Amino acid sequence: MSLTGKHVLSSDLFDREELERLFVLADLLTPVARGRQVARVLEGAVMASLFFEASTRTRLSCEAAFLRLGGGLITSTGAEIMSIAKGESLADTSRVVSGYCDLIVMRHPEENAVHEFAAATNVPVVNGGNGAGEHPTQALLDMFTLHREFGRSGRGLDGRRIALVGDLLHGRTVHSLMKLVTLYEGLTIVCVAPEPLGMPVGLLELAESRGHRVELSDRPETGLKDADLVYATRLQTERFSDRPLPYSDEFRVDRALVSRVFREDAVIMHPLPRDSRPGSNDLAADLNDDPRLAIFRQTDAGIPMRMALFASVLGAAEAVPDALRPATWYRPDYTGPDDAPFYRNTTL
Repeated sequence: MSLTGKHVLSSDLFDREELERLFVLADLLTPVARGRQVARVLEGAVMASLFFEASTRTRLSCEAAFLRLGGGLITSTGAEIMSIAKGESLADTSRVVSGYCDLIVMRHPEENAVHEFAAATNVPVVNGGNGAGEHPTQALLDMFTLHREFGRSGRGLDGRRIALVGDLLHGRTVHSLMKLVTLYEGLTIVCVAPEPLGMPVGLLELAESRGHRVELSDRPETGLKDADLVYATRLQTERFSDRPLPYSDEFRVDRALVSRVFREDAVIMHPLPRDSRPGSNDLAADLNDDPRLAIFRQTDAGIPMRMALFASVLGAAEAVPDALRPATWYRPDYTGPDDAPFYRNTTL
C-alpha cells in the first residue's frame, strides 16, 4: 500500500505492514528530529496548518516535522480569525487554502468537518483531531512509542495486556489507538472507565472481531492490575455539558495506585495534556521520576513519526536515505529522568 497523495482522516487507513514501514522510516528520521542530521526531502513544499480548536503538541509537532524536512509553513489558528467567522463555508475555505499549499493539517471540534474539508480540497488532508472522533497522527506516534518501548524486551507488542483508562467515550486518541493496536495479535484489552464514559461499542466489537480478548471494568484498582501498558486519558470536559459524572478520585493514576497494582516493567502513557488542577483525577505529576512513565518519550516520538507520514504522503519516503547528512550546528542534548532507559546513552 502506498500513502502517496492520500488523505489521512482515520486510523482505518493503515494496516500492520504500512504501520511497520512507517516505524522503519521514523527510526531513520529520529536523528533529524533530534538535530543530529538533516534531510531536506520536502524542500519547496508548503504545509498549511489550520487549527479551529486549541492545540499545543499536535500543531507544533506537525509544524516542526514539516520544517525539519525542509518544507515551508503557512498557519492559522482559531475560527474567529478566519473567513469562516464571516460566513464562509468549510468547503470554500478548503478549496482556497489548497491552492496555497501542498498538504493541509486540520483540526476541528466537529467530527464530520474534516471529511467535508477533505472532499473539497486539491491536496492531501491530515486529520489533526476531529472532535470526539479520531486523532490518527497521535495514534501513529503512540504505536511508534510502543514499538520502541516493547522492542527493547525483544518480545514486541503481540500478546500484551493493554489497559485503557479514563474518558474512553470522548477521548479521540483512544479511538484511533484501538484501531491500530488491534492490528497486532493475541492482545488482552481492558477498558477501564465509568459506565457512561465507556469505549464505543463499535470499537469493542472491532477488537473482538480481530481475535482479541476484551474486558470491561469500572475499577482502576482491579482493571489496571498486571497490565503491560496503561494508557490514561483525561476527562474530556469540553465534549459534554456540565452534567455530573461518576468520575471519582479512584481514576487518578498516581504513585500510590501505581505502587499497589502496576507491574515493575509496565509502560505508562498519556496523550497529553494532562489536567494538573486539583481534583482533576488525571495522571499525577508525582510519577514524573518513575522510569515507567513514557509520556515525554511519547511526545519526542511525535516529530519523527509525523516526518515519516508527511514524507510518505508527499511521495518523498524513498528519497530519505540518500538525503541524510550531518547537521552543521550543535544542539546540547539534555536528558532527564523521563528519558531513562530509552534515550540515555544512545547515539540518536
